[in-house]
Amino acid sequence: MEHDMKDSPDLEHVRLTVNGTLFERDVEPRRHLGDFLRHDLQLTGTHIGCEHGVCGACTVIVNDVAVRSCLMFAGQADGATVQTVEGLAEPGGQLHPIQRAFWNRHGLQCGFCTPGMMMTLTALLSENPHTDETEIRDAISGNICRCTGYETIVDAALDAARALRGEA
Repeated sequence: MEHDMKDSPDLEHVRLTVNGTLFERDVEPRRHLGDFLRHDLQLTGTHIGCEHGVCGACTVIVNDVAVRSCLMFAGQADGATVQTVEGLAEPGGQLHPIQRAFWNRHGLQCGFCTPGMMMTLTALLSENPHTDETEIRDAISGNICRCTGYETIVDAALDAARALRGEA
């Protein structure tokens, strides 16, 4: 009787578009999207914090919805369109309104939570550029920031909303 003595588990083929670029890779079925982005695609802007979906640091946008990349297998993103913090700025380097507002309002200190905050707020503002402070606070309630106290982040989101509406 012959035994298959593979050293690695079966790999899963994944094809997805990240920040406008199509990628195809073979990945282990249990590899989560956050590790896939960071280790396989070298997109290290997505931070991995708690790995339990609690802190929000790993938030990315998948098919226009903010998701915790530590709670989604890379294989579940097969065929999806993914946006990470690296995909916010324009190709020429012009900052996205949420990035500019974080800069202007000092919406970060250590910066660990910032990519997740920005992606959560980008999804919110994309869906509703007429959002208000209550909706912003609700949207980021799943993103933990231990440094800023959230005030400057909320101010930045309100500024970005005004900019996206053409009011700033």
